[in-house]
Amino acid sequence: MTLDRRQFLAGAVALLGAPRVSFAQAATERRFIFVIQRGAADGLHILIPYAEPAYASLRGALAIDPASAHKLDGSFALHPALSELAGLYRVGQASLFHAVASSYRERSHFDGQNVLETGGQLPYQLKDGWMNRLVGMLSRPGRDAIAFAPTVPMALRGPVAVTSYAPSALPEANEDLLMRVEQLYADDAQLHALWSAALEARNMAGSAEGGKRQNAQETGRRAASFLARADGPRIAMIDTGGWDTHSGQHGRLAAQLRNLDGLVAGLRQGLGAAWSQTVVLVATEFGRTVATNGTGGTDHGTGAAAMLVGGAVQGGRVLADWPGLGPGDLLDGRDLRPTLALETLIAQTCAELFRVEPDKVARALFPHMVPGKSLPRLLRA
Repeated sequence: MTLDRRQFLAGAVALLGAPRVSFAQAATERRFIFVIQRGAADGLHILIPYAEPAYASLRGALAIDPASAHKLDGSFALHPALSELAGLYRVGQASLFHAVASSYRERSHFDGQNVLETGGQLPYQLKDGWMNRLVGMLSRPGRDAIAFAPTVPMALRGPVAVTSYAPSALPEANEDLLMRVEQLYADDAQLHALWSAALEARNMAGSAEGGKRQNAQETGRRAASFLARADGPRIAMIDTGGWDTHSGQHGRLAAQLRNLDGLVAGLRQGLGAAWSQTVVLVATEFGRTVATNGTGGTDHGTGAAAMLVGGAVQGGRVLADWPGLGPGDLLDGRDLRPTLALETLIAQTCAELFRVEPDKVARALFPHMVPGKSLPRLLRA
């Protein structure tokens, strides 16, 4: 098989290696990181309503013993695996939100993620992502965005240019190979620009540990190494999967949450002083059923939990218009009823963080959003 120059370039860029993280650069010192939990994370297992009378009976074997969890107040507790997040809550750097959902009300992962990432009212209604539109409001010309993933996540797709930089388990390319490729594309304007962008991202990341798989905390620190640079990106997306727990949820979700906790710890450690100007939003496409199924798991639901974490967060709060879990309280008789629009949380967070007029941000990010009651101030002034 013969490779053309573009195919060879794609393979050569893969040799450079990078974590599965998406970045965008903006003219600000404030940092925004969106961590998406693909697969519908079970908010009732993450942010536990331990004081809710119906919680233990509906959850059965999945119910978390409050004595083992991190109690936040008289109503809610964090899963035992989330010790980093619990510590950040105690020092006022994390806020938790419950009964949260986007405008999507069906139960397809693909459609739900598309609504979450595009900011549309319906799946595939919009062709670009809300993060790309956010970057367009804030970006510095010439260095708009870079995606550290095999493909750019939908949330970052759109008219603002995003460079893709794929992870690889291959050994790191040596300098002789890099020099030869540089010479090969010196006279090709399009490919030389792509190659230069890939090299720039590699240099930002520093020398990769060839072939060594990073754990979640190392991935967080690597992402932070980009964001902490004076000339680095200010907007990022971190893609996490594996949250679809139809069976064996107890152990599987505990492992997922330990990874999430480690990722946040790595971001905090790696950002250093820049952590004080950072906000991390953690959210999923929809929640899971309140009651367990017959295989020790839960099925696709509606209401979920979300988090804001970071030194810029005015935290130490659980914000929830709690709908209850009684028989008459559930949506469709099975789901946690959502009482907070995820679009409202995202739009207000971005408006406060980047000091842009709230209505302008809401219109740009979520064109179909119906204005509603705003949340209490989310970030430090």
